[in-house]
Amino acid sequence: MNEPLLPAHGGYRDLRGFQVAQLVYDATLVFCDRFVDKRSRTHDQMVQAARSGRQNIAEGSMASGTSKKTELKLTNVARASLEELLLDYEDFLRQRGLRQWDKNDPEALAVRRLYKSDPSDQSDLSDIRTGSPELAANTLLCLINQASYLLHRQLQRLEQDFLDKGGFTERLHAARTQARQQPAAPVCPKCGKPMRQRTARQGPRDGQSFWGCTGYPDCKGTRPC
Repeated sequence: MNEPLLPAHGGYRDLRGFQVAQLVYDATLVFCDRFVDKRSRTHDQMVQAARSGRQNIAEGSMASGTSKKTELKLTNVARASLEELLLDYEDFLRQRGLRQWDKNDPEALAVRRLYKSDPSDQSDLSDIRTGSPELAANTLLCLINQASYLLHRQLQRLEQDFLDKGGFTERLHAARTQARQQPAAPVCPKCGKPMRQRTARQGPRDGQSFWGCTGYPDCKGTRPC
């Protein structure tokens, strides 16, 4: 069976990368409202970077049916936006003389365990809602690193899928080439109507292809293939 020209696409809400990126966006809104001056440019930039991470994953997923290239581009934009946001959180800690956790610190491991099983469950954002600036910023750094890792894995899969199957343009070209290679349908020798290819279901030619009149059963004209 030929692969459809427009394969299944969308479904971004089931992607773990999207789920974690959405968690990062929601948590960043809380963080910025608590710790960053709402009148500052930094506040808007951090919120927009977090939003861009989420939105570009969704847009790329929806575009994947007709353009794997666009999906790759937008997924990479999402990862770049999260990298920009990560630097903002690192700056926040450094400029205030606060400690940044190492990835193997007990606190970082605890955060990864907390959000690893179901990143879509946002019932526990207490570290960001009520925790200290140091705890909140480091928690966000852990989540951003997790989202970035998941998007890196997603990009690898997308690149391999593109190499294996090509994109919409390649599938469209292959389908057109195959259609052109099909023999042109003749006209019925009895009534002049166009014919279509059929397969014999019984008799001495059972299983063999032949041309049958599209006017069947009124016209029973046939031609051999």
